[in-house]
Amino acid sequence: MTDSQRWFLLVSAGLVALLVYLLAPVFTPFLVAALIAYLGDPLADRFERLGLSRTMAVIVVFVVVILIFTAALVVLVPLIERQITYLIGRLPDYMGWIQTTLMPWLHARFGIDPASLDLQSLQDALTKHWQQAGGIAAQVVRSVSSSGLALLAWLANLILIPVVGFYLLRDWDALMQRIRTLIPRRWEPLVVQLARESDDVLGAFLRGQLLVMLALGMIYILGLWMTGLKLALLIGLLAGLVSFVPYLGFITGILAAGVAIVAQTQDLYQLVWVLLVFGIGQLLEGTVLTPMLVGDRIGLHPVAVIFAILAGGQLFGFFGILLALPVAAVLAVLLRYVHRRYLDSRLYEESGS
Repeated sequence: MTDSQRWFLLVSAGLVALLVYLLAPVFTPFLVAALIAYLGDPLADRFERLGLSRTMAVIVVFVVVILIFTAALVVLVPLIERQITYLIGRLPDYMGWIQTTLMPWLHARFGIDPASLDLQSLQDALTKHWQQAGGIAAQVVRSVSSSGLALLAWLANLILIPVVGFYLLRDWDALMQRIRTLIPRRWEPLVVQLARESDDVLGAFLRGQLLVMLALGMIYILGLWMTGLKLALLIGLLAGLVSFVPYLGFITGILAAGVAIVAQTQDLYQLVWVLLVFGIGQLLEGTVLTPMLVGDRIGLHPVAVIFAILAGGQLFGFFGILLALPVAAVLAVLLRYVHRRYLDSRLYEESGS
C-alpha cells in the first residue's frame, strides 16, 4: 500500500467518523434495526432450513418477537410499578431498620459514623421524585407527549425500527455477500477471516449473554419469591440485568435482597435463604448457563465491555451505547490479529535473542 493510499484510507475513516457523529440521532433507529436483524438472522436461517421461504421465515421471527415483547410489557410494567410503589411506601421501615440496627452494627464492627450517611434526605428525595413522576407509565407518556414534534419523532422511530429491521433481516445474507464482493481481492481472505472472528465474539456475547441474563433473572425472581420476599421481581430483574459483569449481579442481588428480607421480616436467619438462592444461581451460571449458552469464544473482558459502553455513551449518546459492543468486538479481534502478527514477526524474534 502506497503512502497516498494510506492517507486516503485515513481521511476516509475520519470523514466517516465525523458523519456518524453528526448524524447519530438519525442513525440510531437504523442501528437498532440492524442489531435486531443481526440477532434474528440465525433463527431465520433455521426456519429456512425447515422449508420456509426467507420472507416467511422473517415474518415468523417478527411475529414471535413482537408477541414476546408485547406480553412482557403488558405483564411486567404494571408489576414493576407496583413493586416500586411498595418499595417507596416501605422506605420508612427500611430506613428505620438501617438506622436502628444496621448502622450501630457497622459502627461497632468497622467504626463507620452513622452521621456520615444522610438517610433521611435520600428517603425524601426518592419519595418526592416518585410522586412527581406518578409512576413509570405516566412518566413515559408525559415525556413523549410533551410536544407534538417529539411525539411524532417517537412514533416515527417506533414504526421505522421494525420496518427497517424486517427488510434488513430479509436481505441480510444478500447484503453480506454484496459487501464481500466490494472487498479488494487481495484482502478478501484476511477480511473474511477477521469478520468471522468478530461475528463469533459479538454473536456469542450478545445472543449468549442475553440468554444468561434472562435465565439468571428468572432464577433469582423465582428463588426470592419462594423465600417470601415482597420485592422479588424488582431485585431479581436488577440482579439479572447487571449479571453481564461477573459477580456484579451476585453481589448486587445479595446486598439488595439481604437488606429487603431482613427489613421485611426482622429475622436475620432469612439471610440464609437469600444466600442459598444466589449461591444456586451463581453455581448454575458457572457450570451450566455460561458454558452452554456463551462458551469460551467471547474474548471481551468485562472491564472492556464497561469502558466501551461508557465511552460510546459519552461520545455519541444512546447511539454510541448501541455502537459500543460491535466496535469493541471488532477491535478485540483486530488486536488479537496484531498480537499474532507481532509474535510471528522478526522484531519479536530478535527481541528474544
